[in-house]
Amino acid sequence: MISFGPFMGKVYSYIAICTLWLCCGGCSALRSALSGNEPEKGVDADVLATYFDGPKVRPGVALAISVTASGLSGQAAKQYFVDADGYIAMELVGQIKCDGLTLVGLQQKIASAYKEYFLDPHVTATFIYQAGGGMVSPWGTVTVLGEVNKPGPVDVPSTMDLRVTRALQLAGGATGLADKANIRVTRCDKDGKQTKTNVDLIEIGKEGRPDKDMLLQAGDVVWVPMSWY
Repeated sequence: MISFGPFMGKVYSYIAICTLWLCCGGCSALRSALSGNEPEKGVDADVLATYFDGPKVRPGVALAISVTASGLSGQAAKQYFVDADGYIAMELVGQIKCDGLTLVGLQQKIASAYKEYFLDPHVTATFIYQAGGGMVSPWGTVTVLGEVNKPGPVDVPSTMDLRVTRALQLAGGATGLADKANIRVTRCDKDGKQTKTNVDLIEIGKEGRPDKDMLLQAGDVVWVPMSWY
């Protein structure tokens, strides 16, 4: 005869542990475990800094830069890519560290370097970006996660008009399991304070409410949950 004694003892132990866990955490603990959500952590200030105060030069960004000065014939702007260490290599002056600079700051730094060679150098720098061209967007990204076909970062365009519906489209669209009425957008301010906003795609489409289609900002996280029915 087969003895179920040890087996049933393990079963009772599992039941006791689950009961204690549910009593301590309640339904919210169960929902969090099933959805895969983790407790919120503190926001890294250094990470936040990359999303504020306008677009900044960073690794992978493409730039068009021209240098003019007294005694220097006009030249067309040349294209430069910022390397993984945050540098660009320019004629005469060599390596220029530009990671984290604004365009104005970069222009001033390059002009200062060229003063050793030219009188009153003037520098013009602009971003080069083509959506879908494999380029890094200097205007940042939003992160789309959950029930979408291509979860991950989505570039913010130069027009800064990226809304939830467009972000979902760029993420491959919502899956058939998505809860389209309860999409959550999490945003952090400069101090790391988080705000969460619910976006209802059903309301936007069925009732014709484009005003409910939230305008996203660089650094936002869009979470598309799974529908439970």
